[in-house]
Amino acid sequence: MRKTLKFLAIAAALLAGAAQHKAEAAFVGAPSALRGAIQYIKFDQPTLAPMAFTLFCLKYEGECKPRPQQIVFRGGRLKLTAERMAQLQEVNRRVNSAIRPEPNLEGLRGEKWLLHPTSGDCNDYAVTKRHDLIAKGFPARSVLLSEVVTSWGEHHLVVVVRTFAGDLVLDNLTGHILPWSKKSYRWVRIQMPKNPTYWASLADRDV
Repeated sequence: MRKTLKFLAIAAALLAGAAQHKAEAAFVGAPSALRGAIQYIKFDQPTLAPMAFTLFCLKYEGECKPRPQQIVFRGGRLKLTAERMAQLQEVNRRVNSAIRPEPNLEGLRGEKWLLHPTSGDCNDYAVTKRHDLIAKGFPARSVLLSEVVTSWGEHHLVVVVRTFAGDLVLDNLTGHILPWSKKSYRWVRIQMPKNPTYWASLADRDV
């Protein structure tokens, strides 16, 4: 009888462990920096979109149209599953490898913001990643372009993916996907979830 009870206790413990493992499966493959670092970007005041973004919308109208069928629910965030994390990593890695870095030496006049170019700068990486994630089924309301300033003073464009596990950053300067609070950038402005043509400043710019 005691052996039977001991066996049942061990079986119950194994089942409990399996359930815990399943509950944590959504974070398999996620950077260790994500754990315990749930922080969300706070939108501040409406602001002008970058001029190059306006020209981008004229060229790629479909990238900038509001999607009324996508209701902004609970702040427009999505659940970060293991599958979605794998897709984020795949898109970030693939686009970083597919586009050859080519610095823009002409300043604002030289910004073109192209989808899937053979070479380009941070803007091309960012808009391509956003396009590919939406094509994979990510809601447009959760995949936003954001302008930042690097520690060396350069304006830079990244993609922010808004999840319940925190706001994550896809960046052509690194292969790691990190929470926005882990990036040493000054945050300037970001697309609004309800309408991608509207931008806002960020309440907490320095992190």
